[in-house]
Amino acid sequence: MEYGEALGWLYSVQQFGIKPGLENTRKLLKALQLPGTRQRFLHVAGTNGKGSTCAFMESVLRAGGERTALFTSPHLIQFRERIQVGGVMMPEEEIARSLSALRDLVSGWQPHPTFFELTLALALDWFDRTGAELVVLETGMGGRLDSTNAVKPVVSVITPIDLDHQQWLGDTIAKIAAEKAGIIKPGIPVVCAPQHPDAEAVLHAAATTAGAPIQFITAPWSGAALPLAGAHQQWNAALALAALEAANILPKPPAIAAGLADTVWPARFQRLQGGRLIIDGAHNPHSMARLIATWQQVFGQEKAHLIFGAVAGKEHAASLPLLAPIVSEVTFVTVNSPRAVPAEELQKTWNSAVPGLPSRTAPHLAEALQDHGKGPRRLLCGSLYLCGEALSLAEGGSFESSAQ
Repeated sequence: MEYGEALGWLYSVQQFGIKPGLENTRKLLKALQLPGTRQRFLHVAGTNGKGSTCAFMESVLRAGGERTALFTSPHLIQFRERIQVGGVMMPEEEIARSLSALRDLVSGWQPHPTFFELTLALALDWFDRTGAELVVLETGMGGRLDSTNAVKPVVSVITPIDLDHQQWLGDTIAKIAAEKAGIIKPGIPVVCAPQHPDAEAVLHAAATTAGAPIQFITAPWSGAALPLAGAHQQWNAALALAALEAANILPKPPAIAAGLADTVWPARFQRLQGGRLIIDGAHNPHSMARLIATWQQVFGQEKAHLIFGAVAGKEHAASLPLLAPIVSEVTFVTVNSPRAVPAEELQKTWNSAVPGLPSRTAPHLAEALQDHGKGPRRLLCGSLYLCGEALSLAEGGSFESSAQ
């Protein structure tokens, strides 16, 4: 298969849906003799801040001279973003070759491996073949039954836990924390961000049961300014460094400084068009609160022209009105996804919760992004899928939707 055909086959596997559990993942990895024996994993779960924390860890380790790998999801523009070695995305021809082999391997399997299981296998195979030794591994959803939980890490990292994916993980912070705590392994150190008391209690109990040493960071990074904006990123950086220290792989201070300074993680208060457009992946109440705080920290009392789109199941009715204090007007768009909430429905939610602030809908994102140099600065948020589409339009490149 060529790259496009191979990716099309992988996306077609989404028809099998999400199947939480590790049995099929373990079967797949055993068939491929994965993971490689030389690899050490840093496993990251949580609700918000996973990607940024992973990016900080990988960048610092790479600056320290380590052969690193990074596995994250979803991607923003290109599928290859999910699988990186040494900061370089997996080549198209290698993805095509590996997916062709995987398709032949699993063609008769019942149940058929899911999209995420196959993507993880694709990544671990590439990491093994390229000699990556330290693998930063982000969970897809939850932790206990997430495919990434089939590996044994050198440290388990848990970012702030809040309500998200309730249809899969539970309807309370304690229930969700129990799922995230599933990555805790006997004797393996656990490093956590500050948590809601309900989550902290669950994590403490899980670590005690597993005999795993656990620590909660108590202070943000206070060194040089970070390339990612917002006070929350200082906490993510501190969490990343504490995790590396717990795993006994923290490099020397010059590498720490260089790695933090060079960290790149798009769609996190990212400035485009000379700062006229800010895009952020905030999509739940917790991340919206951080976005608002960062906006006010950077722009003070300035109001934004909000561009907003969302997918179903992301608590938009709860998070959208939170943006009112920093918004002067809103344009709603329909995300390029089968799970998109229609722009008109989002507008009704807004008008009901925040009467008096002007709103409209745009038929497509390109129109909403048009800027004639007048009016307020624009803020785009509500979905990482929307951020990816915006970045692809801004950069003029091809767009491989994460939400096919």
